[in-house]
Amino acid sequence: MQLRTPEFRKLSLSLALLTGLVVQSSKACLGNEWPEFRGPSQNGSSLAGNLPTEWDESSNVLWFSKTTGLGWSSPVVDKDRIYFTTSVNTDEQASQSGELQGKQQLNLVCLDAKTGEQIYSKVVFEQPDDAPKIHNKNSHASPTPILSRDRIYLHFGHQGTACTDLQGNLVWENRDHAYPPTHGNGGSPILVDQLLILTCDGGDDPYTLALNANTGKEVWKTKRGVDVDRKFSFCTPQLIEVQEKKLVISPGSNVVQAISPTDGSVEWFVRYDGFSVVPRPLLHDGTLYVCTGFMSTKLLAIDPTGSGDVTDSHVKWIFGSGVPQTPSVNAIGNQIVMVSDGGIATSVDTSSGKELWRKRLGGNYSASPLVSGNKIYFQSELGESTVFEVGDKPTEIARNKLPGRIFASYAVAGNDLIIRSEQGVYRIGKR
Repeated sequence: MQLRTPEFRKLSLSLALLTGLVVQSSKACLGNEWPEFRGPSQNGSSLAGNLPTEWDESSNVLWFSKTTGLGWSSPVVDKDRIYFTTSVNTDEQASQSGELQGKQQLNLVCLDAKTGEQIYSKVVFEQPDDAPKIHNKNSHASPTPILSRDRIYLHFGHQGTACTDLQGNLVWENRDHAYPPTHGNGGSPILVDQLLILTCDGGDDPYTLALNANTGKEVWKTKRGVDVDRKFSFCTPQLIEVQEKKLVISPGSNVVQAISPTDGSVEWFVRYDGFSVVPRPLLHDGTLYVCTGFMSTKLLAIDPTGSGDVTDSHVKWIFGSGVPQTPSVNAIGNQIVMVSDGGIATSVDTSSGKELWRKRLGGNYSASPLVSGNKIYFQSELGESTVFEVGDKPTEIARNKLPGRIFASYAVAGNDLIIRSEQGVYRIGKR
C-alpha cells in the first residue's frame, strides 16, 4: 500500500468534501441545511466541524420527539424546522396483527428544530387496505422528502407523489404512476432545475420518470431497456455534471443509465447482473461509484464521460467483497468507505480498486453512513452507532446506543445530529 503523508491526507479530505459540493440537485435547495437524502451534496458528507461522537438515551440528547406510525424516510432540515414522512395504520383490526397491514394514512410531519415539538402532522394520501403487501423490513413511508425553499416534495412510491408548501398544504399531487411494486417503496426523488426525477422500478415495465416540479405533470419517461427476470429496484438517482453537461445517474436492475434531464434520452449505460438496487450512486474526484444490488453484489468504478454502451470501455475497476446491498457508500480522501448489510466495514483505494482495510462492526445495516472530516458514522438497524476516525488505518473512537430499530439515515442540523428511530426523532448535540 502506498504511504500517504499527513499533509497529503489532510488535503485529500478537504478535496473530498469540496468535490461533493460541485453539483447540487437544484439551486433552489441552497439555503436548506439538509434538504434531501444524503444531504446538500447528495453524498452523505457534512461540513459541520464539531459533530458529537458520543451519546446515549440520556446523554447529549438535546431533545427527543416521539412519533406515531412507522416510516423509514430520513429527516430533512432547514434552520427552524425538521420534516419527515410516516405511515399511520387506521385499520383497527389489522393494526393488532402488524402496522404494515390494513389502511394507512401517509403523513407529512413537521417538528420545531429547536425544541422537537410537533408543529403539524398532515395526511397527504390515504392508502387503501387492498394495497400490495410490502417487505416486513420496509415501511409505507420510506422515501425521503426534498425540501426546496418554500416547497416540500413527497414521494410514496407506487402510492403517488405530491408537493406541499411549508405548512403542509397541498400544491399538487400525481397518482398516475401506480406501478406494481415488489416489497413496497424505497427510492427517493431528486430535484433537477424544474424537474422532479424518480425511479419507478416495480415488478413490470421499469422506468425513470420526470415530473414538472411546479405542476406535477409528466415531462418524460425513460424505460430501462434491458432483459431481467427481477425488474424491481429502489434506487435514488444522482445528478452529476460531466464536460459541462448535466446527467442523471439512474441505476436499476441489470443496468445503470446516464440520462439527460432535458429530454430523458440515455447518454450512456453500463450493464451488470443485479436487482433490488438500493445504494445511491456516488461521484468522487470525477469517478462514479455504483453498487449492483442483490445476486452478485459488486462496486463499479465508472468513468462517466462515455457514450452508448460503455460496459466494456469505461468501467475502471470492479470490487466484489463486502459491498452493501442497502447502505450507500462514502468517500474520504483516496478511500471509498462502505458497510455491508451484514456489518462489515471496508475501505477501497479509489485509484486501484484494491482493499485497504476491513473491520467487523457487528449487527445489520440499512442506513447510509455519514462523513464529517475524517470521521465516519455508521448506524446499525438495532440502534448502535459506531464512529471511526479514518486515516491509513481506521480507529474506532465511539460506540453509542439508542433504543429501537433505526433504518433512516443521519441528518445534520448545525453541529448536531438528527437521528430517527422507529420510536421518534432525536437531536444529538454536545451539552
